[in-house]
Amino acid sequence: MAIPEIQQTGSVIRISPEMDVPTTPRVRRLIDTAAFRRLARISQLGLVGLVYPGATHTRFEHSLGVYRNSLEFLKQLASDTAAPMVFSDHDASLFVVSGLLHDIGHWPFCHAIEDIRLVDFPKHEVLATRLLEHRELAELLRKDWDLDPAEVAAFLDPRSAREAATHTLEPILHRVSDSHAILRSMLSGPVDIDKLDYLERDSLHAGVPYGRNFDRNRLVHSLCVDQPRKRIAISEKGRTAAEMMVFARYVMFSEVYWHHAVRSATAMIQRAVFELRDSIDLVGSWLEMDEATMTESLVENSRGKPWENCILGLFGMRRSLYKRIAQFDRLVEPDLHSALARRPYQDIVSLSRALGESFSKQTGVAIGRDDVLIDAPPVKLEVQFDLRVRMRDGSFRNLVELSPVVQSLATEQFDALVKRVRVFVAPHLKDALRNVCVADRLRELIR
Repeated sequence: MAIPEIQQTGSVIRISPEMDVPTTPRVRRLIDTAAFRRLARISQLGLVGLVYPGATHTRFEHSLGVYRNSLEFLKQLASDTAAPMVFSDHDASLFVVSGLLHDIGHWPFCHAIEDIRLVDFPKHEVLATRLLEHRELAELLRKDWDLDPAEVAAFLDPRSAREAATHTLEPILHRVSDSHAILRSMLSGPVDIDKLDYLERDSLHAGVPYGRNFDRNRLVHSLCVDQPRKRIAISEKGRTAAEMMVFARYVMFSEVYWHHAVRSATAMIQRAVFELRDSIDLVGSWLEMDEATMTESLVENSRGKPWENCILGLFGMRRSLYKRIAQFDRLVEPDLHSALARRPYQDIVSLSRALGESFSKQTGVAIGRDDVLIDAPPVKLEVQFDLRVRMRDGSFRNLVELSPVVQSLATEQFDALVKRVRVFVAPHLKDALRNVCVADRLRELIR
């Protein structure tokens, strides 16, 4: 691999935590495009910043960290003494560019809004495909990197690329080499360049230790290729580091991403956007939106509406999050958790309103149609930890078979235990509904 980024002959950009990101002129030109600069105005964790005030880092910073990881991964595989893997310059360029641009289609709060699966709301991967076709990015990819924008889009997300496929893209989608399969597992897999950055970076900015409590360097230096499956793997020396990464991910979801107050904020923005879906052309301007413009649009279009309190509680002068009155997981009320998890969002909204009516009848308290919110695990499951370990004799075994930690924390139990069902109510209702039996009311409604 002779690409200049691997040689690290250019200047550096300093990002947290005391990390130098090597750049070259062609990398700088990509970073300076309008599409990439937009990421500097979109926070990485969105609503998490309402609970962890330091978590205001951007997708711009994260993307630079992922790009840096892509170089580390390539160098490690090339130096593997047992079975070195050296990619062509074209494939190395494709992987490095994809790492840098992997979040190019993100729009503000998109993960929370994508989880409710509204019709005609495009996924961020589809928007990435459209952005890559814009003149500025497309010209740089062709001129500086000798890459077809459609090839980058297909590498980033084959399914979304097919949804936006043109006649020029079809041949690329059908041309998947073994090296592309390996590289793609390094972009999105159990141990990938994205996870290794966001766990550490999110933990650092949130002010918690959880996402940094694993030996990142040891894990990277254990990376190897599982040739039979054409995927990334680890050698035995990285096993403990991988186990600790699984635990770090588990705790980050439990204590940060699915913290009850973060999920309250998530439920509030989901309900507001659901109600606004037919009255505002958010989709038409998503490619140009940053966090400030989207927040302004949500506030303006919620004025005088029943869900205005949701939006003002998030983005108004005073933070006012809905209050938790009940929560369930697979250990506490497993039947209710199973009945509500991965249910279509329209059903969740209907149940929330019916639950509010039931509370009102029971207590005699007036409850608005958007005063009760149910937050349930979305349809999409988290990626399971399907990783193999190269043993000393050269054979491969599944990490889940070798590790009770991985077996417990990175299988179906992850979504069942970390992602709880929660019921939130408007702040002024918490005391009035303190003694209602939420579980009984829900059972009656679900029957």
